[in-house]
Amino acid sequence: MWGFITVLVDALIPRLKEIFELTYFQAGLIQFSFFTAYFVFSIPGGGLISRIGYKRGVVVGLLTMAAGCLLFIPAASLRLFPIFLLAMFVLAAGITLLQVAANPYVNTLGPEESASSRLNLSQAFNSLGTTIAPLIGAAYLLGDVVASPEEVAAMTEAAKQAYVEAEAMAVRQPFTVIAGVLAVLAGVFALFKLPRILDDGQEAMAGYMDTFRTPHVLFGALAIFVYVGAEVSIGSYLVNYFLELDVQAIVDANGWMGSIAGTLSGSDPSSIPAARLAGTFVVFYWGGAMVGRFIGSALQLIIRPGTLLAIYALVNVALLGLTIVTSGIVSMWTVLSIGLFNSIMFPTIFSLGIAKLGNRTAQGSGILCTAIVGGALIPPLYGWVADISGGLAVAFVVPALCYLYIAWYGAKGSTVQSTPGA
Repeated sequence: MWGFITVLVDALIPRLKEIFELTYFQAGLIQFSFFTAYFVFSIPGGGLISRIGYKRGVVVGLLTMAAGCLLFIPAASLRLFPIFLLAMFVLAAGITLLQVAANPYVNTLGPEESASSRLNLSQAFNSLGTTIAPLIGAAYLLGDVVASPEEVAAMTEAAKQAYVEAEAMAVRQPFTVIAGVLAVLAGVFALFKLPRILDDGQEAMAGYMDTFRTPHVLFGALAIFVYVGAEVSIGSYLVNYFLELDVQAIVDANGWMGSIAGTLSGSDPSSIPAARLAGTFVVFYWGGAMVGRFIGSALQLIIRPGTLLAIYALVNVALLGLTIVTSGIVSMWTVLSIGLFNSIMFPTIFSLGIAKLGNRTAQGSGILCTAIVGGALIPPLYGWVADISGGLAVAFVVPALCYLYIAWYGAKGSTVQSTPGA
């Protein structure tokens, strides 16, 4: 569910960009609002988990997510951009609690040497949600043509009211359903009997200061920062990038791509609006991450997780380079292929970052999750570079630099040097 929702937010960006006439930089503020919640709530979330336990933390996170989804109803009805940003912030606050609680919980439920493999396996199901979300987003959020402000101004009052209501429903309906599902999931999860892995009081007493002084945690936090920023920058602007490439012409010139689009969307590709057609192909970006995590989970049982992380990061640098210097179908598929090699990065960085922390695992998780704020800061930077360069292709140099640091972290920075207080 949290993977599904995180990517569904991406489908809102091209729609809101047209509705509110946003620049790429302003559109990046949508992700800024969403990921700032990680910065605000991650460390307090670690403290909360230390007091109430992982299981209750997950329940609180799910209920907070449901509340955030319900905020989309007034946001869509009033068509006010600041309320959309508030809804994003509350929704992300709930996801933050899930990240702080669920990731270290999975990491701890088993032998330490297979922790990275275990977290990759569980995150593969997160990726199942991110794979489905583009199809749902393309169908419900990008499935029709958004009128320009001039066209809206020229409408009769009755037509304008009907248009506003249709726009509101396009956003309200899916998020209302999601809110209900999350509330039910929270209730069911509360009934599960799960092993308690926190020693009473110990983790709450362990301070953050020792954790902050642990090098592999700090290097891991920066790796999370740049990874999430890179992943979100690419995923958020894929639809716009495919529109720049003229995805309709690419599909028309390559019949097999039309067949894929028709199969995924259930419609004749020639009748699909360009934004929806572009959104349909985003499934391969997130689907690659899902497939890659199942593969990576197995590979990490035979290859050191840090080494595999470094290799995958360097492959992504190469793919981004090809995306920048090519165009058309080649550029489209090289950027989509990045999802496959993104796959292991978050869970692997996370497991390496909280390795051997003992009683300070929740604190380490809070620090790492705080670094997810990279998803708030790097996409606007990417958008700014796109604005000044006149297109999205050149801006791919921003995530390429992020992946270079991740390669270093996997090879060198993830080495556990000291664990004071563990």
